[in-house]
Amino acid sequence: HNPLSTMVSPTGNVASGAARATLTVSTTILENDPLLQKVISAASPLQLTVIKKAPPKKKKGGGGGGEELKLLLASEVELTQRNAILRALCGPALHYALDHAPHFLLGGHALSLSGGSGGDAEDKLGVPSSASSALALAGISSWMSVASSVREDKSGKAVKDLLPKLDLYLSTRSFLVPNSPNATLADYDLQYAISDVASEDEAILVGLANVQRWMGASGSESIVEPISPVFFYGDEPEEVIAAAAAATAAASKAASGAKGDAKPAAAAAQGGGKVELTEEQKKAAAEKRAKKNAEKASKKAKQPKQKQGAAPAGELDISALDIRVGQIVKVWEHETAEKLYCESIDVGEKEPRNIALGLRPFYDLGGMENKRVLVLCNLKARNLVGFPSHGMVLCASNADHTKVKLIAPPEDAKPGDRLMFGDMKGEPEAENKVGKKKMLEKL
Repeated sequence: HNPLSTMVSPTGNVASGAARATLTVSTTILENDPLLQKVISAASPLQLTVIKKAPPKKKKGGGGGGEELKLLLASEVELTQRNAILRALCGPALHYALDHAPHFLLGGHALSLSGGSGGDAEDKLGVPSSASSALALAGISSWMSVASSVREDKSGKAVKDLLPKLDLYLSTRSFLVPNSPNATLADYDLQYAISDVASEDEAILVGLANVQRWMGASGSESIVEPISPVFFYGDEPEEVIAAAAAATAAASKAASGAKGDAKPAAAAAQGGGKVELTEEQKKAAAEKRAKKNAEKASKKAKQPKQKQGAAPAGELDISALDIRVGQIVKVWEHETAEKLYCESIDVGEKEPRNIALGLRPFYDLGGMENKRVLVLCNLKARNLVGFPSHGMVLCASNADHTKVKLIAPPEDAKPGDRLMFGDMKGEPEAENKVGKKKMLEKL
């Protein structure tokens, strides 16, 4: 490695070029910023020190100072703007540790930073040396500003105006920033902002296949936790260094797949080789395992027996879904949602079910009346843009979602007839279980 540079700050103190930083953050800000939480968890604690502070108490008369958020770099540069702090943590503040594999939170473009412009605090951290990286990093900054606007608009109008344009933009892209191997800060930031609105109104994502694909492809859980580095002083035997390198490689592989398997490898890496337990430690570990197994067995014995016909755990099949033949008896356009029809559908029950369906871009109102359809019935009722919807009408589409068709049941089937699949004839699961266990997504 090249020696780390040092410089004298304007205050006269010697400032270091080391890849270390201190983040001071109010607990209130941290609790309400999932992206900041993820970046902090991905950063190495050997590089980033986090100081959490209680929010300031309100004084009489309404005073009391704002919430604290600042990042102090080893070079004594201080950042206070949230988006700039996130970009710095993923870039030069920690020597680009979060813009390497497997993270690439700045799309790998920050690795081309070099020099300094002598401008404002963020510019002092370095400027892009290539035009393509400059454009990519500017794009990340712009998209994060869009995410901020979405969060600030409490009415939800900003995200509703944005989504159709975003869906068109993503029709030819995997992520927001071109030439990025993974989702970047921009993807995560905008997804969190959209999810906050969608949690209150899920219908805003209806018919937006590209947005849904993008949100599924770059879910926030894909930010990988770090593997702590191993340091040597130059006087260790070669076999110690070789053993630590092998253990670190194993830990890296495990972290990208099964996180649980990474712990022993990481522990071996930190010690420079195999970790030997004492007899007392082995005995304590055996007792702990025995106690844990006894608790599991006790819990299993107390669990109620599974209902006859329901699919056993681990053997989920499509019979868990209650798919029935239905007939649309009434259909009308939703008053405010441009893509939704409101329908009353006979599924063989005492009263027809009300179900919302996002097919206005694909079917005329007249073409929906008296249609025979397939309905997934064991879903919990929920409000879609103020309309109580209880069930889901099944459709098929082409790959780019430009054509969507209702699935027609057999001609001799009556409303209420259940759709069966070969030998899979188990009883359908309860409504709350289908949603809680995400059975539809798994099947």
